[in-house]
Amino acid sequence: QVQLVESGGGLVQAGGSLRLSCAASGPTFGSYPMGWFQQAPGKEREFVAVINYGGGSTYYADSVKGRFTISRDNSKNTIYLQMNSLKPEDTAVYYCAVARKFSLLLPRARDEYDTWGQGTQVTVSS
Repeated sequence: QVQLVESGGGLVQAGGSLRLSCAASGPTFGSYPMGWFQQAPGKEREFVAVINYGGGSTYYADSVKGRFTISRDNSKNTIYLQMNSLKPEDTAVYYCAVARKFSLLLPRARDEYDTWGQGTQVTVSS
């Protein structure tokens, strides 16, 4: 059973940076793509970024392209989200997730992911 635990959220001023981490348990961590999603108050959970199982391919939502970077270290069973040039509209709970249901390289839809972490709050003040 895979378990995911996010960390690294917090309060930061606009223009600042944060690095989120997602630690995974389970022997097959390195076999699946993993993604980050965000959920702002009153809104649906939205795709942010995804990385393939080996770390060589990534894809980003237009809203974060050029500012956020997703990466993974399979030796540590961990993925990361480096967030730079943060904006108030980036304020949300951020979730990591693993996609094991389908053989997709870079899944972007919520229902393509089967296991989620508990989330970590990111608040960007103006």
